[in-house]
Amino acid sequence: MGTEWELGAEAGGSLLLCAALLAAGSALGLRLGRGRGAADHGALIWLCYDALVHFALEGPFVYLSLVGNVANSDGLIASLWKEYGKADARWVYFDPTIVSVEILTVALDGSLALFLIYAIVKEKHYRHFLQITLCVCELYGCWMTFLPEWLTRSPNLNTSNWLYCWVYLFFFNGVWVLIPGLLLWQSWVELKKMHQKETSSVKKLQ
Repeated sequence: MGTEWELGAEAGGSLLLCAALLAAGSALGLRLGRGRGAADHGALIWLCYDALVHFALEGPFVYLSLVGNVANSDGLIASLWKEYGKADARWVYFDPTIVSVEILTVALDGSLALFLIYAIVKEKHYRHFLQITLCVCELYGCWMTFLPEWLTRSPNLNTSNWLYCWVYLFFFNGVWVLIPGLLLWQSWVELKKMHQKETSSVKKLQ
């Protein structure tokens, strides 16, 4: 009973930290998105949460992995990654592919998220260029995180437990596929509208 309670407390703590980051990202996104449409409001909420996760969770993971490994580390962030490591053991012990992807994710994706927030708020012309670039990077990160593992028949993934399989692996990672996909679609629609508007203006001048 004691062990089960301890496991539940660890999982609850990890979920609580993720919820706190989501709440902070939502609050910041709502503040930055005042007076904007629902789509941009949603994009800003996601981007604020995305940047917080990259810098506040994945940044420390990279540091812990480069100076040692998560398994031998202490603290709140190390505990969170140890909990996630019950679903995917590569995050607990140094895995070159995971650490390489995470270095790129923190440095590039985190920075792109901040630049994109600025571009949306200031209505910069390069907004959709940044949005497409960030989304492709996020999707590539998911691809490189899981495809090598699937090709080797997933020896490090624990799919026997519903929490680890459906919440940790499927839901938490699926969000970084679904939302970048939706933002790519938004960019496609907006760029198409711009093109149609420009084409119509040119035709009127002829």
